Amino acid sequence: MPSGKEIVDVAVGYTGATSDLKLWRERREELGNHQKYRGDKAYVGETAINTPHKKPRNQEISLEHREENRLKAKQRIVVEHLIRLIKIYRVASERFRLKSQNYEAVILTVCGLIRWRIGAIVLSSKNCPEYF
Repeated sequence: MPSGKEIVDVAVGYTGATSDLKLWRERREELGNHQKYRGDKAYVGETAINTPHKKPRNQEISLEHREENRLKAKQRIVVEHLIRLIKIYRVASERFRLKSQNYEAVILTVCGLIRWRIGAIVLSSKNCPEYF
């Protein structure tokens, strides 16, 4: 079971802007039903994804829901930090200027370098809570 400290799946993107929700809906059939997923507020309404509680219209969010959201955010930040590590490599964050058929190989290489770098760094479990 992944602990949130490793890249376990890479979906090489499409050309142009594509929302995460659209990619999720296209790929969810490939992913197992037994797997648990977490997402941000963009995924509210998706039954397979555990999302933060939204504030009701013209009301305040309860303290219980606020605390649950805070705990979910602590776990989600680990994934955001991995995304940041990938974007450090400019080829993965800016316009791709090489041959388009090389894009997938370059992105997978960047992710491999990140996995290698993470393996070389000792991560404290108290700083990186279990993601699942």
